[in-house]
Amino acid sequence: MAGRHATEPGAKAAADSAGAPPLSGVTESPPADAKRGSRVSREPSPPARSPRPKPTPEVPVTGPGTFTTAQSSGSPVGSGPLRRYRVQVEDGIDISAEDAAAEIQTILAHERSWAAHGRGSFQLVSSEADFVIKIATPATADRLCLAQGLDTRGELNCETSEGVVVNLRRWVLGSPRFDGTPAEYRHLIINHEVGHEIGIRTHLGCPGPGRPAPVMMQQIKGLNGCLSNAWPYAENGDYLTGPTV
Repeated sequence: MAGRHATEPGAKAAADSAGAPPLSGVTESPPADAKRGSRVSREPSPPARSPRPKPTPEVPVTGPGTFTTAQSSGSPVGSGPLRRYRVQVEDGIDISAEDAAAEIQTILAHERSWAAHGRGSFQLVSSEADFVIKIATPATADRLCLAQGLDTRGELNCETSEGVVVNLRRWVLGSPRFDGTPAEYRHLIINHEVGHEIGIRTHLGCPGPGRPAPVMMQQIKGLNGCLSNAWPYAENGDYLTGPTV
């Protein structure tokens, strides 16, 4: 790999509630007392309750430092130069290597991602690979990144000579700077880091207020008027770019 860096490319949770619609065409006869003009007391309805916010998932700070490797998926996805990758997940956390690998495959095969636009074909393997994607607890991620001279402070992802180290906290919780769900933020993590793996060595800046931030922008450092974005390409197929940083 040409270089190494500590990076976090950049969650909101929403809960909606709505009362049941009224029953149309249904009438209720007034009670006998009401027909005679007497007053009928009714117990007031209890005030509507706001939905309880979902609890924030707990992310373990440290783990054993050992990893489980996802099994090979077989055929590559996409077109372009073949890049073989391994997915490894630290043991003892509530994420399986197989589930993480399946999600990463889905991200890379998306119509707005690299594989669909000829920038590379990607094959999940379980042995020799061109790069490795590791998901690790904050303490383990710090240790792996520090071995490359990178200080990730329990918060950041990093790129190493072997591949990518993804901080479990970012994988599970997303980022407060990213206007989307943690799942959408995972799209940004993978697309940003795989962008480096296919040869995009520079970071990009915001192309203008109100425009989508390039996926190769370090969105965690501020959007500068751009909108959060997790994909390399727009819906019309245009590559989303910006000034070189």
